[in-house]
Amino acid sequence: MLVFGRNVAEEILNSNKKINKIYLQENFREEEIMELIQKREIKVNIVSKFDMDKKVSGLHQGIILDVEDYKYASIDSILNLENPLVVILDHIEDPHNFGAIIRTCEAAGVDGIIIPNDRSVEVNGTVVKTSVGTAEKVRIIRVPNIVKCMDLLKKNGYWIIGTDMNGQDYTQIDYKGKIAVICGNEGKGMSRLVKENCDFIASIPMYGTVNSLNASVATAIVLFEALKSRRR
Repeated sequence: MLVFGRNVAEEILNSNKKINKIYLQENFREEEIMELIQKREIKVNIVSKFDMDKKVSGLHQGIILDVEDYKYASIDSILNLENPLVVILDHIEDPHNFGAIIRTCEAAGVDGIIIPNDRSVEVNGTVVKTSVGTAEKVRIIRVPNIVKCMDLLKKNGYWIIGTDMNGQDYTQIDYKGKIAVICGNEGKGMSRLVKENCDFIASIPMYGTVNSLNASVATAIVLFEALKSRRR
């Protein structure tokens, strides 16, 4: 997997993650990163900006790392946690949204993020860059089927809270205990079966002319309300 950007590179160079290759643009002069590279004793490939631009589609800032693919966690890793807070993403497709959600979840101390195997963005270089490297610090789980996963979580004591325009005020929901918060697809929201299998539907009141929020923004609002509720 190719990851890129100075902040991401610094995070990974400071971790134990295996790095296969490092590509630096000609005249790259970030001293702190160069010191980390020397400390890790990793061979550097110096390439032109033209070749760097061909390798990735995002803003690489002169550095690209070829690292081992992201290692997803097992659903079993969250079933028996004490009062966990988990986020389920119902077919999020935009890597920038996914990366922003990962960053929010890391900041909120979320215990795990669940995504489906199909029709969903996976952890790739753009996601890692948008998450500012926090993808390596959050437990991310891939499952074959979201509805079946919800059923498994319920059997293990979880309450499932979906997010949608037609529900109860998100500030009036009890978020204590084992909780999974669902964020729906950017355009369609939660799928019908996912919505029908939720225990609660949380809605964020809108007071302007727009009737919905970006997926990552809505997730952040509900998560930090959940944190506040769980600490009362």
